[in-house]
Amino acid sequence: MQVSDTYSRFFPIAHSLPARYSYPMSLNWKEINLILTELDLPGCRIQKVVQTTYDVLSLQLYGKGAAKNVLIALSPGACRIHETFRGLPKSERPLRFAEFCKSRIVNGRILEAEQLADNRIVRLLIRQGQNHFRLYARLWSNAANVVVTDETGLVLDAMRRLPKRGEVTGGHYEPEKVLGKGDRPAREYAIREFAPEIDAALSFNEKIDAYYAEHGGALSLEALRTQARRSFEGRMGRLAASLERLREKAADFGAAEKLKEYGDIIMANLSSIKLGDSWLEADNFYTGELIRIKLDPRKSPSAQGEVYYEQYRKAKTGLADVEGEIAAGEKELEALETTLARLLEETNPLALHRLLKHGGEKSGRQGALAKADSKRPGLSFRRKDWLIIVGRDAAENDELLRRHVKGNDLWLHARDYPGSYVFIKQRAGKTVPLDILLDAGNLAIFYSKGRNNGEGDLFYTPVKFLRRAKNGPKGLVIPTQEKNLHVKVEEIRLKELETCRIEKK
Repeated sequence: MQVSDTYSRFFPIAHSLPARYSYPMSLNWKEINLILTELDLPGCRIQKVVQTTYDVLSLQLYGKGAAKNVLIALSPGACRIHETFRGLPKSERPLRFAEFCKSRIVNGRILEAEQLADNRIVRLLIRQGQNHFRLYARLWSNAANVVVTDETGLVLDAMRRLPKRGEVTGGHYEPEKVLGKGDRPAREYAIREFAPEIDAALSFNEKIDAYYAEHGGALSLEALRTQARRSFEGRMGRLAASLERLREKAADFGAAEKLKEYGDIIMANLSSIKLGDSWLEADNFYTGELIRIKLDPRKSPSAQGEVYYEQYRKAKTGLADVEGEIAAGEKELEALETTLARLLEETNPLALHRLLKHGGEKSGRQGALAKADSKRPGLSFRRKDWLIIVGRDAAENDELLRRHVKGNDLWLHARDYPGSYVFIKQRAGKTVPLDILLDAGNLAIFYSKGRNNGEGDLFYTPVKFLRRAKNGPKGLVIPTQEKNLHVKVEEIRLKELETCRIEKK
């Protein structure tokens, strides 16, 4: 019988299930024992390990004259182990735990397969060559995991790395020594029953696989929670890497005080420095040591100290900026972790689906954003998660500067022509991409007196480097530390931006 034929036979099962099984549920310990009995895993060789998502693992086995595909799912509310008769989608990219399994247990033979008492923990003893491994599948809805250890319980890797439980490489995991029936009140469980008209010849594995095939669709909690983890864990990983780079940068800026010390020592030893000197040897009155300080032979003695003072000021300013970005990044990371936790706690698949459509935010948050958009003066464009704001006159420019932008937001303005102020709102831990900068540059030229030229120069700088012109007209600012950009107006780009314009209610 072909796999597709076998699979098609099972679908009537799910449609005939009692109402109490209308949503997925995790296997209980009695069902796990029945499944393991039917699988008869000892003696099977592991030919392949496939990790389709972050919480679904497939062991492709061969033994006793037949091939079988054993699925282990850690999805909350649908934790299970059983034989599957349907094709599983491949991951878009190799996943870490599957790659680890390929190097350790693939081509290994299963010596034992059992559940630890009634604890919903399945233990496989595997021999690969001269090495012996233990694979534990803990099928607890709130703390599911797959852990691989050596014979002593040393954790080699885990599908979900949980440091607090010691389930990380180098940790220790031997549940046999800490679990027991007397640790919790006894609960009654039963093997679920399917409608009597279902083919009695089908195994329990076949019935369970068909049941989850029907209820594991796009709006199932399993699929949606997997989607949430994939989306948020990817963003959190990228943000964590960005924060690590910022912390390294902050450490470099942390040497700023040494530059000030050098400036002080130079200024205290001006009489010892001659024009053309490349080094100053002097006592460091901060530490009492003799030090050598590099000099610029083209500068006068007094200018030498100013060089180090200027480097000190830039380093201090840079450190403050980086520390601000780190604080914002840590706040965003905490918000992502909180949002993901809330998504994983959601038990209504329809509600979870709606939350994912809005990036994990509740409708109240969306309403708050819409309200903020409606109150903001000027024109607003949301492009690839970046917010670009255009002030159309002096009053809107001034209002935006006073109440709607912050120091690290980017300011753009056409050079040599009166026109709009354009702002790009900063995103924590992100650098403005060139594409977004060109979008804002096109808007700056288009909403200026130089639009008929079809191109023009503009300057841009963070808002914190703008200085209000003393006694000048409303909204007039003088930029410092500005950079130059030449932009050609692109009609296609402007049309695309028009579709991203935020309509005010």
